[in-house]
Amino acid sequence: MKTILSRVVLSAAMLVGGSVLAMAADKEVHIYNWSDYIDPTILEDFTKQTGIKVVYDVYDSNEMVETKMLAGGSGYDIVVPTDRNMQRLIQAGVFQPLDKSKIPNLQYAWPEIYKRLETYDPGNQYAVNYMWGTTGIGYNKKLIADRMADAPVNSMDMIFKPEVAAKFADCGIYVLDSADDVMPAALNYLGLPPDSKETADLEKAAALIESVRPYIRKFHSSEFIEALANGDACIAFGFSGDILQARDRAAEAKNGVEIAYSIPKEGALLWMDSMVVPKDAPNADAAFAFINYIQTPQVIAKATDYVNYPNGNLESQKYVNPDILKDTSIYPDPTTLSHLYTTTPNDPKVQRVLTRLWTKVKTGS
Repeated sequence: MKTILSRVVLSAAMLVGGSVLAMAADKEVHIYNWSDYIDPTILEDFTKQTGIKVVYDVYDSNEMVETKMLAGGSGYDIVVPTDRNMQRLIQAGVFQPLDKSKIPNLQYAWPEIYKRLETYDPGNQYAVNYMWGTTGIGYNKKLIADRMADAPVNSMDMIFKPEVAAKFADCGIYVLDSADDVMPAALNYLGLPPDSKETADLEKAAALIESVRPYIRKFHSSEFIEALANGDACIAFGFSGDILQARDRAAEAKNGVEIAYSIPKEGALLWMDSMVVPKDAPNADAAFAFINYIQTPQVIAKATDYVNYPNGNLESQKYVNPDILKDTSIYPDPTTLSHLYTTTPNDPKVQRVLTRLWTKVKTGS
């Protein structure tokens, strides 16, 4: 869902007083985050209010984050890994506990989301949620209706039921190239625990995906965004925000393509990207100042409006664009939210099995 951007440095000389944010004007905060994942004016406004320069680097995979963090000496004050990767890094001891006295805006934490976050950060000691989302079905309304008037667009039948998937093979089915996201969906569809580590369960999930492999045009990272937006794909299984980005691009292009996103009725993976502070952060105080700033309800609402993802700040919902807040594909209703599941990291043995099965699924051999 990301494309690598060049390094951006935003700075300002103004220093504004304040208990948590009052810091020397020559301080910097170095942030490592996904690209296209924050409104640049948020960084500019933070600098104006604090005098702290923001040095903002971006990445396109969690593996890049893990490599840098495990090597140490990254120079970053804040990184934003995704749940399971973050948990592995917490267990490796590379992050420092939050100084919550410097993050008073944690008072606005959304209990339901932070309860889920505890799956990866027991006791919520290290991480502050930035954004979260789901992994589900994006589809071209017209292309689907033309091929199947009663298509089950709210179900993983669209991808996992061979007689249904076959109807859309000609217009393009794209599936996320991520075993960590697709295999749990297959397990869940089969009525098995989505976080199962049992080889027999994983083999059943792989067999399910193999049964529809002839109808999948491509296993993708983010290429499907343009494919959906311009009408070259009819279905994509991927991250909610990416699919909504495709929807918005199509609308802006006025090309007649109408994209929708569905959270499968069977349930979906709830993923989380959270801010953590490396143990060797050069400027931890600046890190906590930035985390507190972005957790200001109006500020994190602005971030949500920019990226089309929900955030873990409950108070911010008062300020989120009403069209986004009422869109249940972004902010699920309570019943749907209760059906979302989380998964945990695999040990090396399970990961080897998963990698072998996923390679077999993709290559068909």
